[in-house]
Amino acid sequence: MFKLILPLIALSILFSCQENTGQDQVQVQSNSDQENNETQKITNHSYSKLDEVKTTHLNLELTLNMNDRVIDGVARHEVKNNGFEKAYFDVKNLNISKVTTGKKGEEKEVQFEIGESDTLLGAPLSININKTDELINIYYSTNPDAEALGWLDPELTGSGKFPFLYTQGQAILTRSWIPVQDTPENRITYSAKVKAPKGILPLMSATNPTELNDSGVYTYEMQQAIPCYLLALTAGELEYRQLSHNSGVYAEPHLIDASAKEFKDIPKMIDAAEGLYGKYAWDVYDVLVLPYSFPFGGMENPRLTFLTPTLIAGDGSLVSTVAHELAHSWSGNLVTNSTWDDFWLNEGFTVYFENRIMEKVYGEEVAKMLAIIEYQELQNTVQQMEEEGRAEDTHLKLDLDERNPDDGMTDIAYVKGAFFLKTLEREVGREKFDQFINDYFNAYKFETLTTEDFLKYLETNLLEPNNVEFNTEEWIYGAGIPDNVVQIESDRLAKVQALSKVIKNGESLPKDLKREDKTTQEWMAFIRGFEGELSVEKMEAIDAQLNFKNSGNSEIMTEWFVLGIKNDYKALRPEIKAFLKKVGRRKFLEPIYTTLIQTEENHEWAKEVYSEARPFYHAISFNTVDEILGVEY
Repeated sequence: MFKLILPLIALSILFSCQENTGQDQVQVQSNSDQENNETQKITNHSYSKLDEVKTTHLNLELTLNMNDRVIDGVARHEVKNNGFEKAYFDVKNLNISKVTTGKKGEEKEVQFEIGESDTLLGAPLSININKTDELINIYYSTNPDAEALGWLDPELTGSGKFPFLYTQGQAILTRSWIPVQDTPENRITYSAKVKAPKGILPLMSATNPTELNDSGVYTYEMQQAIPCYLLALTAGELEYRQLSHNSGVYAEPHLIDASAKEFKDIPKMIDAAEGLYGKYAWDVYDVLVLPYSFPFGGMENPRLTFLTPTLIAGDGSLVSTVAHELAHSWSGNLVTNSTWDDFWLNEGFTVYFENRIMEKVYGEEVAKMLAIIEYQELQNTVQQMEEEGRAEDTHLKLDLDERNPDDGMTDIAYVKGAFFLKTLEREVGREKFDQFINDYFNAYKFETLTTEDFLKYLETNLLEPNNVEFNTEEWIYGAGIPDNVVQIESDRLAKVQALSKVIKNGESLPKDLKREDKTTQEWMAFIRGFEGELSVEKMEAIDAQLNFKNSGNSEIMTEWFVLGIKNDYKALRPEIKAFLKKVGRRKFLEPIYTTLIQTEENHEWAKEVYSEARPFYHAISFNTVDEILGVEY
């Protein structure tokens, strides 16, 4: 995930002193006293006051209105009430029709108020309750432009027969489709009942059906406590293919065979992960291949990882993303950052763990190449942030107060975090480090913690017992990459980088370039080896042999398109346009559009392409591209 820039959204809030009539969007002002400033107090990007009243279990009743792009629902919160008469939830662009307390069938309607809306955080929903109330029921509906919801018309799906829906809640978008206490520090269990149109299979980050039923009503249970950003829902024309006793693949019918083939090694990855850091705690590990508009490579929703179809390269060369999302089952889902300032605790551990899984399943050399490619991207990110005067954003521990938490979703959290752990491993040895990680996951399983909590645990359980002095403060609170960072080398990457120099400086192109001899990471290193400069003639000659522009490998195509744009290789424009209209993954869109705006001519062409491509993108992606191109819609 990369930097997310959200649009300014004006929410119209109706305040009324009348009693609730039960009609949609009627809000009841809370009691005779006006809300004071404390109502608007924001802690950890949330209006909730967990020390007063907090959710322990959520029961959802949802009806999917696919054609209208609306979810009608009831969110029934079982809460721990520490003797308070108000409960606070986060909402964003939701229509609240009424709020009740008590069991179903014995409900009592209560007063509520939606406070002033913030363009980033949404608004506080404050509810009047009794000190003994433990059940709060919020009746609501979403809006068609809810930021967490990705709606696709039938023509944007494989068969063209049915609409499609998926959610993306991380970091603070769950509040735009469910009224919740939307902070990672509170973990909850949940259950749900979902009614879907005929032919549509709904799935959640919970127990799931594998086929349609006649009623169109499906039930779900998540018995392990999760943070709210991991609440997930999808619905569409889907098929299931089992891979092992505890893993399988969902995809649209036209992609199910290719998906099952591409991800056939998932059972091996699960075995490798459990061999490293203990038993998988979520019973089932299924993956869902979403349509191309999905803005990320993957999302680690427990029991149902969401994946982009751009991972289907035909040769299994991009499955490290699957290893990454699987690793989140330990780092992030099992042990979670308490605040978004501590996001590296999720992603740094996950990138480290991902690399260990890849090493165990595919070998040390593959793992090395993956790590080097990531380190190159980290170096570029650090350089760019320093040039922009954002050195503080290169710290592992961030200060995201009054900022979008997605500003912290950069290579710093992911790769600097991983290399911090790799460097620690070098200092104490792999055996001791693996035992430390095992103990850490067990110590904090199904809990949240801050960076400072982790540092105390690190000092007490690894550094002190092994008499190791380590520059922890510099790594966590310092800018850039410390000098003692572990160095990784790969002979295979070195060879392709040398080949790049021969081609760049030579008069003719070697005639024996064969794609099947190289991994994705080798070809990425090969393209990067030109350092942004290569003649159009040589690019054409490389395409004649390797057909990078139509390779079907999105990682390679993005690297190639960026190089082509920099060197005025205009013959690539049809392929770039087709790619931008098909793929909604922000990781690929951001560098292509950013490179296009460097010249006036390319900038104008990019805006023309974007006007056609934007309807295919999720809000997370088009918000970013709007900002890059300087356009408003």
